[in-house]
Amino acid sequence: MMRKLLQYLVILLVTLTLVGCGFHLRDSYQLPPNMHNVAIEASAFSEFRSVLKQRFELAGAEIVAAEQAGLVVMVINDQLDRRTLSLSQSGQVAEYELIYTVNYQLLLPNKAPRELQVEVYRDYQDDPNFALAKTREREVLVREMRDEAARQLLRQTIAQLIE
Repeated sequence: MMRKLLQYLVILLVTLTLVGCGFHLRDSYQLPPNMHNVAIEASAFSEFRSVLKQRFELAGAEIVAAEQAGLVVMVINDQLDRRTLSLSQSGQVAEYELIYTVNYQLLLPNKAPRELQVEVYRDYQDDPNFALAKTREREVLVREMRDEAARQLLRQTIAQLIE
């Protein structure tokens, strides 16, 4: 009996400590009121659009048409660039830096549009002897970069609306 009571007290103490210190689960956001209805405007064939839509829905926003939205996120462009980091002894590129950039605007009713940018960087080692495996690795990296860019865009949007 005493042992069970002690267990409950320990669980209660840990819970209160986590709540008191401001701990939140990853990707758990408290959305401002004007972010409950969001419209996302981007190219219909954009892979980033679907990732961004999923991120906003997971955060608790409802994706609606632009006329009904309290906030419109307009993705101007998203692009993947690469920069050479190192060369092998034979002069071939051995390592790249992948740079994923998203330029977007936040459109709020009765306010000027805000233009913002998100950049995500990853290093990628290239080996021509394993071209197929490296191509698949690159595809996975790009998917992860899109997801990270969508997370950053969501955090930036919340920060902009709280100001």
